[in-house]
Amino acid sequence: MGMQQLKFRDSLGIVLALLAVYLIWGSTYFAIRVALEGGFPPLLMAGVRFVLAGSALFAVLWWRGAPVPHAKEWLGASLIGTLLLIGGNGGVVIAEQWVASGLAALGVATVPVWTALLGGLGGRWPRRLEWAGLALGFAGVVLLNLEGDLRASPVGALALFIAALSWSLGSTWSQRVALPAGLMASAAEMLVAGGLFLVLGLVRGERVGTMPHQSALLALLYLIVFGALVAFTAYNYLLRRVRPALATSYAYVNPVVAVGLGVGFADERITSVGLAAMLVIVAGVALLAWGKKDARRPARTTPVSHKQPT
Repeated sequence: MGMQQLKFRDSLGIVLALLAVYLIWGSTYFAIRVALEGGFPPLLMAGVRFVLAGSALFAVLWWRGAPVPHAKEWLGASLIGTLLLIGGNGGVVIAEQWVASGLAALGVATVPVWTALLGGLGGRWPRRLEWAGLALGFAGVVLLNLEGDLRASPVGALALFIAALSWSLGSTWSQRVALPAGLMASAAEMLVAGGLFLVLGLVRGERVGTMPHQSALLALLYLIVFGALVAFTAYNYLLRRVRPALATSYAYVNPVVAVGLGVGFADERITSVGLAAMLVIVAGVALLAWGKKDARRPARTTPVSHKQPT
């Protein structure tokens, strides 16, 4: 019974973590746009976001007795935090100065493809169902954006490409470098990346001339509490427990959430093409989840091996 409860708890944790990155990160594209339009410069906004979130999480964990990371773990957290947050999130923030949030979501939707390919180079190629899920998910996101304005500036397009590749590298390498245990990894990564964001913003000449609009302040608060503390912590949880293809499947659901916010709060219209795209995306995520489940099920005709479970 103890083992069954443990498996149930682990499965429930994975489901809740997936819902967090699916729904919350889908809404952060809109929140970033609100923060930028309300008066925050991009890099300083990201720096404040992750410094505050990382400091709060670090303080809570330290108060609860979690060990402070040692030098090698800080080095690993610096590498992964730079790839995930400076390159990944920073690329999106920079791009959203010129491109629509839906287009930004489309660019980030290539993350599972890059992650699968990078994982394959490390000996963890996706299984057949996962390949099918990747293909369906990407096709659905492309279909979802066919009627949108895909004419982005070269700088915005380059920033999105760097963001997707950098996030994929960070997701892949996070399982190969020494990181602090549990949630302390998220705190360390956010602290390092937040500090770098602030330095880069000041070097770039960013300043907050006037008090940002109230909507921008609320958007920043949402990004700190939910986008950083809740969702980023959930993502690190997933990276430690599921295959990269499933962990990065959020990229296919995020555009659906972004469209829903547009319909609900910006009087945008959803077409039959959009509805079809969402069904394709959901089917792709389902295949990814089924592929993960199938990967954990041992074959009946194969003897038990000593290979570490994925």
